[in-house]
Amino acid sequence: MDSAKLAEIAAEACDDRKATKIQLIKVEEVSSLADWLVIAGGLSDVQVKAIANSVEEKLEQEANRYPLRKEGLNQGKWALLDYGELIVHILQPEERSYYDLEAFWSNGEIFEFKTPQL
Repeated sequence: MDSAKLAEIAAEACDDRKATKIQLIKVEEVSSLADWLVIAGGLSDVQVKAIANSVEEKLEQEANRYPLRKEGLNQGKWALLDYGELIVHILQPEERSYYDLEAFWSNGEIFEFKTPQL
């Protein structure tokens, strides 16, 4: 499975838990850290953790992938799931504003995630 499909699955998992402002950033041409980033918002500690759990479960079920590293889950203000070619960031509004990852990665190709219409 290619990294773009992994990013799409992760974004869908974020959407399943009502994450806010989900963005996919293609960084493979501007960074050696990863091919894609998914950045999503959570409005509470509980929601950040639920979004992270949803991403882990969906990538495990659909792609048989497990995170290489996980950070920030204990506090719930932000979470990072590192899958190698994909890095998922989930942040509460204050942390998202402070770190401003979208601006930091603005050299990448940024895509807004649209909730699929049924």
